[in-house]
Amino acid sequence: MRQYITKLTSLLLMILLISAFSTSAQNKLAKETKNWPKGAQLVISVSMQFETGGQPEGAESPFSPALPKGNPDLPAESWYRYGAKEGIYRMLDLWKKYDIKVTSHVVGEAAIKYPEVAKAIADGGHEIAGHGYAWGNQWDMSYEKELEFVKKGTDAVAAITGQPAVGYNCNWLRRSPNTLKVLQDLGYMYHIDDLSHDEPFITKVRGKNFVIVPYTLRNNDIVNVEGKHWSPDQFLAQLKMEFDQLYAEGATKRRMMSISFHDRIGGTPAMMNAMEQFIKYTKTKTGVVYMRKDDIAKMVINDPKTPIDNSEEKYNK
Repeated sequence: MRQYITKLTSLLLMILLISAFSTSAQNKLAKETKNWPKGAQLVISVSMQFETGGQPEGAESPFSPALPKGNPDLPAESWYRYGAKEGIYRMLDLWKKYDIKVTSHVVGEAAIKYPEVAKAIADGGHEIAGHGYAWGNQWDMSYEKELEFVKKGTDAVAAITGQPAVGYNCNWLRRSPNTLKVLQDLGYMYHIDDLSHDEPFITKVRGKNFVIVPYTLRNNDIVNVEGKHWSPDQFLAQLKMEFDQLYAEGATKRRMMSISFHDRIGGTPAMMNAMEQFIKYTKTKTGVVYMRKDDIAKMVINDPKTPIDNSEEKYNK
């Protein structure tokens, strides 16, 4: 009997030790993963580019090469119009259905040409972010010219939507050495034209914190669907695999998944069908949160856990 009691006591002690170790490990993990609000393990941020009407004559389309200058390319123009007539509204319906708020980078001329679309985006509770006044290069602009270009687009969109932008996306991400200083001078808080991280980070611009909420080429419709002719099924498979990996990594560190849709490409029926399937897939996991990029930037800009990367320091002094 005494042996039995001794064995039982030893077993109970072992159970208590294992339980204590497990609780300690769980507490440590919880501490390590407290990187996002409400205990989220992974944040997903969607970009919805509204560009229809801002494209230059001869802009790339399924009908490229462009017609000789001065000749209207009517089918190409209709392809672009699809974004304002159908694409944005279809995306807005999906975001509303699942109570998802996204960031919409709005070209100034698109908002001027289709003010009702820009207003619908803002009225849906989505972030209005800067995307230039028109499709145009910034990489070759002087500081003064770039400041004028960005300000003109910012002011035009704000006048229509009532939302002054705090986040920015250059045409095809191609910034000039002065872009971040221009954005800082105009009151911007973050930009997305960087592919170097899978989490938001900070860079110093004239000694002050400026946030980068990284963009994506991997989960991007214009790159993969329009550029590489992926099917919506292939795009969905990419999203799921990216999600699975980042979700697993999010158990121990801050991870963010970025997805990009363009009005005339991502807003098609099959692409939105694929995105809805993806949303449902993410809902089967706990700790997944969809966030606007301005909310992400506000959260991380003064967070000591946010990494600082000054790889472009020579341009930002």
